[in-house]
Amino acid sequence: MKSYLFEMIDYCKINLENTINSGQVFLWKKDQNNWYGINGQDVLRVNSLGKIKSYSKQKTDYFREKDNLEEILKSILKDKITRYAVKKYLGLRLLRQDPFQCFISFIVSSNSNIQKIRITLENICKIFGEKVSFDNKEFFLFPEPKFLASASIQEIKKCGTGYRSKFIIKASEMVCSDEINFEYLKKCEYFKAKEIISKAPGVGNKVADCILLFSLDKTEAFPLDRWMIRILEKYYPKIFELGTKSITNKQYNVLHEKITKYFGPYSGYAQQFLFKMERDIYKKNWL
Repeated sequence: MKSYLFEMIDYCKINLENTINSGQVFLWKKDQNNWYGINGQDVLRVNSLGKIKSYSKQKTDYFREKDNLEEILKSILKDKITRYAVKKYLGLRLLRQDPFQCFISFIVSSNSNIQKIRITLENICKIFGEKVSFDNKEFFLFPEPKFLASASIQEIKKCGTGYRSKFIIKASEMVCSDEINFEYLKKCEYFKAKEIISKAPGVGNKVADCILLFSLDKTEAFPLDRWMIRILEKYYPKIFELGTKSITNKQYNVLHEKITKYFGPYSGYAQQFLFKMERDIYKKNWL
């Protein structure tokens, strides 16, 4: 196991295609050898070597390069399924996104698909965000909370948000009033942070875990949607037996406890590898 682990680390360079096309982000596009993405009030350009250039010229650990890969892999490589997934998708990383953009993105994501989410978020940026020029290209930044908080339902609906429009406005108001403070949530332990973020309308268990995992440094978060339930039932029927057909809050919490007991404090990494593997098996579209 130890030699296998070191082999994985040696070859585990960041794979942009796998990382960006893994359901974590939606506002990224590829242009020849570069990827361009909106990250809150910034635009990032990432070349094929993983080098980042920022519109704001601020440094960012967007790809969590400082994470301890050896410790992470020791935690999540529990069986032949995770070993296969990690080997197949070497270089897949968790992202450290702008929290407000991530917050709104996953409220928008509820009961939708990746292509529709991307179009809706692009519309939000075009209507409410600032237009900037970067690398001789035009981009629209993700709007600040105050602009979405002051928008009308009709204005938000023009973006294609449907019934989520009122959720977006209220969630933005909660950020503006400091009822939701992302810096505070980063410092909180997992359950406290989840309790607070779940007060926002449109934020259930799965959405909360996505926000916590992809922007608030809660690597024990393990978003459970129909894909992940299918994976657990398919590969781990005895370990993660559901016991019920629908996932109640109680069942979700029971599963989370079992998952973190099995995969450890970096369960979110295991979730990403398994999620990416299964979506690709079913040839589901990404960006």
